[in-house]
Amino acid sequence: MAEPIRVGLAGFGLGGRAFHAPFITANPRLRLTHVLQRHGHEAADRYPGVTIVRDVDALLEPSAAITLVVITTPNATHVPFALRAIEAGKHVVIDKPFALTADEARGVAVAAQVAGKVLAPYQNRRWDGDFLTVRTLLARGWLGDLQSFESRFDRWRPDIRGERWKEQPSRGAGLLFDLGPHLIDQALALFGKPRSVSASILTERPGSLVDDHFEITLEYGGFAAKLGAGMMAQTPGARFSIAGSQGQYVKHGVDSQEEALRAGKGPPAPDWGIEPSERWGTLAAVIDGLHVHGKLRTLAGNYGGFYDNVCDAIDSTAPLLVTPETAIDTIRVIELAQESSDNHARIGY
Repeated sequence: MAEPIRVGLAGFGLGGRAFHAPFITANPRLRLTHVLQRHGHEAADRYPGVTIVRDVDALLEPSAAITLVVITTPNATHVPFALRAIEAGKHVVIDKPFALTADEARGVAVAAQVAGKVLAPYQNRRWDGDFLTVRTLLARGWLGDLQSFESRFDRWRPDIRGERWKEQPSRGAGLLFDLGPHLIDQALALFGKPRSVSASILTERPGSLVDDHFEITLEYGGFAAKLGAGMMAQTPGARFSIAGSQGQYVKHGVDSQEEALRAGKGPPAPDWGIEPSERWGTLAAVIDGLHVHGKLRTLAGNYGGFYDNVCDAIDSTAPLLVTPETAIDTIRVIELAQESSDNHARIGY
């Protein structure tokens, strides 16, 4: 068996601690050897044997012998850190958002291509159980011709946590760059590039210095994909609401993996990613002449599938499932959404 791929994790905030490290350390093809943590030693306490470094230079030192760098630092650092890692001869995973502009994203993609390195945007929610269910449902054509598609992340978080960089008015802060990449990436994975983009980006919470609510409409031929998120939803809307010529699917509640990860739980576990039945969506459809109505079991989610695919790409045994090109398209939609909101206009893609 080949030696595990040595991994350096840049960042040990919520993203690195909850959404990356558990899946890196659970994968036998990967070995977490170094963590860039500015302060404290939590990473070494949690993962004995890991070396703590305090800056990017130490992470990229030849003596560290790292093969893969995972970047989960504040958004504005993603591109400069990725370029330095690629220049140092490393494969790279970049947490969302991949970049803050489409031009920046293209620049990183070109650098990785020239260097012959794997560059993977971390879109873990491609492995949400509910998204996998929706993708399968649409692929089987159970809803008929699509008429409407709505996907949302609604939360009740009225308090402003001013100490968090995401709440400070800076490049890449705010809800659009936080949750927008997930919703947009999923829509593009299902339907491809839209014909046009229209959006409303708002600041709703009193005292908030960043956007905390958005509504984005991606227009396709014959239907529109409506994407939204907000921080003031005491009663969240449906996570997915999809209607077609033969039926409808409605799903409430978010994938259970995030809740478990925030609570300090992680893989491996026999029930990992399995959603309780009370969260299953409802399907009402006519399938092969049969009228079907009831709960549809949510497929098991597994964010670890992302890292399985990255390992395959590094080993040249399978192509990347989430490519830099799809990340560029996602950032382009964000740019068009900002332009649309500023000018109160529908913008062609």
